Amino acid sequence: MVSTRAVPNLAFRRLRGQRSAGEFAAAVRRSAREIGEQVACDARYIGRVESGEIRCPNYAYERVFLHMFPGATLADLGFSPRETVRGRAARPGAAAPPPPTSPLLVPGGDTDEESDVLRRVFMTSGTTAVAATSLGLGIGGTSAVSLPAQRRVGEAEVSAVEKAVRQIRLLDDRHGGDGLYRRASRPLRAAYALLDSGTAARRSTTDRLHSGAGELAISVGWLAHDSGRFEDARSHYAEALATARVAGDAALEAHAFCNASFLARDTGRARESVRAAEAGQRAAKPLGSSRLLALLALREAGGRAGLGDRTGCERALGRAHTAFGRGPSGADPEWMTFFREAELEMLEAQCWSALGDWSRAARHARRATRLQDPHFTRNLALYRAELTTDLARAGLVEEAAETGHQVLDLLDQVHSSRIRTMLADAVTVLTPRAGGTPEVRSFLDRHAPFSLSGV
Repeated sequence: MVSTRAVPNLAFRRLRGQRSAGEFAAAVRRSAREIGEQVACDARYIGRVESGEIRCPNYAYERVFLHMFPGATLADLGFSPRETVRGRAARPGAAAPPPPTSPLLVPGGDTDEESDVLRRVFMTSGTTAVAATSLGLGIGGTSAVSLPAQRRVGEAEVSAVEKAVRQIRLLDDRHGGDGLYRRASRPLRAAYALLDSGTAARRSTTDRLHSGAGELAISVGWLAHDSGRFEDARSHYAEALATARVAGDAALEAHAFCNASFLARDTGRARESVRAAEAGQRAAKPLGSSRLLALLALREAGGRAGLGDRTGCERALGRAHTAFGRGPSGADPEWMTFFREAELEMLEAQCWSALGDWSRAARHARRATRLQDPHFTRNLALYRAELTTDLARAGLVEEAAETGHQVLDLLDQVHSSRIRTMLADAVTVLTPRAGGTPEVRSFLDRHAPFSLSGV
């Protein structure tokens, strides 16, 4: 039996010299910026390379390392050939994946590196046999999807992946991400086990499997995002983007960039949010979906608002309204069922909120709550939480308290850290104004137990 024990990379360790792992990681990040790459290199990553855990860098890191050490090859840096690390021979004449269309892959993280980490997890979790018992959520009475324990991937396996995506989206619309994320990770691992280990008789089946696995990664990433697990969300969005690049799937790429932009905005990386939204628009342009372009323009507007760029934000909002006004079409992705006029109003409200125009934000948030389909329970709570905060900051404290009560009415059904955080922000604004306003005191008193329990 061949040993799989990691062999330390002494050549790479010598290149570090007297610098600490953290100092060397900083040098890697600087070199990446010089060539338009963005890698999340830290001391831990350097340690993994030197220990031999990372036997070959991903393509982004490869470009950075070869830039740092001109004339060197990967072998000179102590790395193994990529085809031996991936576990299968390279196809004759196969080219390396193209460089990213934007230096930004996923805000604050490095797409390829995080994808490789996840890939190893999926592969070691088993192959198609694992998928046979794992592609199901087992949430709220939902039964697992049974798959044949075989290596050939066909209609049954691909349909199971697509069904898992729909199940997650449906449950998220009703309940939010907090209670779903961990359980949803299991079908995701199973989907990638199929992708890594299975073979399909038809190219169309392979394409559908790539698309389904990528959409599943985005859905699970959104659950992580909604439940405040931002690093997990970043990794899942990165995996989806890598899958899109491998498969040449522009629709999946646009979706991954859309969510990456949203995550960047929520984590205070406004400039990266703009860049991701712009990359998403480039990917989406040939697809023929005006609604997708509208949503991506709104993502850009949110990022520009975060930068304090009012003019740029207004221009992006104008493009969003124009594209939205063209109406739905057959080219609209299935995942965009949530994107209706209510969501358009909500995202615009968040732009004005970020720009400090609270009254204007409240007007749009009111429209969002009035237009929202009550079946989207999570979004109904989200819109009302946004409205509560905007009203509070606009000085309309009694209306804010009334709306806050409506959010609390939904918290037994909706479990979303994102919504709870928004409501807590409104409470912070309202607390100093509680003295002479019975309505506000009533809301704050009712919210207090939620606050003690972590809401």
